Amino acid sequence: MGPTRQCHSLLLILLAAAAAAASPEDGTPLRLPVSERPVYTQLPRSAAADLIRALNLQPRDASVSRRDGDEDVPAGTLVERPINLASMATGSAGGAPSVGDLGHHAGYYRLPNTHDARMFYLFFESRGSKDDPVVIWLTGGPGCSSELALFYENGPFHIADNMSLVWNDFGWDQESNLIYVDQPTGTGFSYSSDSRDIRHNEANISNDLYDFLQAFFIEHPTFAKNDFYITGESYAGHYIPAFASRVYTGNKNNDGVHINLKVLPFSFWKHLCCFALYYCHGKNPSFCDFQGFAIGNGLTDPAIQYKAYTDYSLDMGLITKSQFNRINKIVPTCEFATKFCGTSGTVSCLGAYFVCNLIFSSIKMIIGNKNVGWNTKYTTNSFFQCFEMS
Repeated sequence: MGPTRQCHSLLLILLAAAAAAASPEDGTPLRLPVSERPVYTQLPRSAAADLIRALNLQPRDASVSRRDGDEDVPAGTLVERPINLASMATGSAGGAPSVGDLGHHAGYYRLPNTHDARMFYLFFESRGSKDDPVVIWLTGGPGCSSELALFYENGPFHIADNMSLVWNDFGWDQESNLIYVDQPTGTGFSYSSDSRDIRHNEANISNDLYDFLQAFFIEHPTFAKNDFYITGESYAGHYIPAFASRVYTGNKNNDGVHINLKVLPFSFWKHLCCFALYYCHGKNPSFCDFQGFAIGNGLTDPAIQYKAYTDYSLDMGLITKSQFNRINKIVPTCEFATKFCGTSGTVSCLGAYFVCNLIFSSIKMIIGNKNVGWNTKYTTNSFFQCFEMS
């Protein structure tokens, strides 16, 4: 039996074991949740593609044909243009002198060390002061465009029900110079004409982001002295620590422009925390100086986080103790599948995805659309944990 067939067999075994473990005491088999969509759209890759294509942000393939003249842009080049979304927005800019004084930019960065990859970004200068911190935002997924956060969360604008733009009174650009990046390659407007440029690990993703940031601060040198923060949500729980580590290493080695990632001031409590991190967890004490990144609702360790779903649901009275005990039988299989994915990758990660999401979907089947801590706009695809933005 070849490796591929072995992996597929293991996937089926994991699913069967998890479903059997979670079956009710009366012997009724647990049914995997299905939507009204075709089966193929319930797979993570297809679900993500459907979601992003609905926003017209991504071509059907991450590899697209090169346009005339693109080959003239050398690797490592950043091409940026001013944009004027503000002229289409209603409401107040929140203290900005005039629309013309707002520095809004969009651009592409041709990534070095790739065959033909381009990284798309949007940059909104602060409505307050140019000395405000520089904040980069990374949406998770992986594969969710940062324009989701731009227009539905913390950007300068929101999209109204009539599809017009309105100023966001709570946009982060009120207090920071804000960068949104579509990454990794193949996400949103970031693309390549060569499928070999698609990234599969956090080291390559972090290197791409670091290269972009170097080019960005060369293009905007007046912002390089500002405090710098890395922020994001969901799967950015993987991106952000890796990217922060890459920035730290680059600064330590004096690689290019120094990036002023915000650090903690000297204090007794800081060093006490560092001492605990080093001796209890083996963390490098110098790395714990960072306070310059923020992770919202981050997915960092599925083996730990997925089993917290049942704890939360029981504490909130969403499920009974017997339902808690039944669903928790999936946890050991989820933990095993996650560890197996972490060492072997490929189809084993698909197995871990389905097994671990069975914990969440089992809870949701019990509680239905009761709006207690669950967003009622959760996508109809039960296996893809991303929120519907329509």
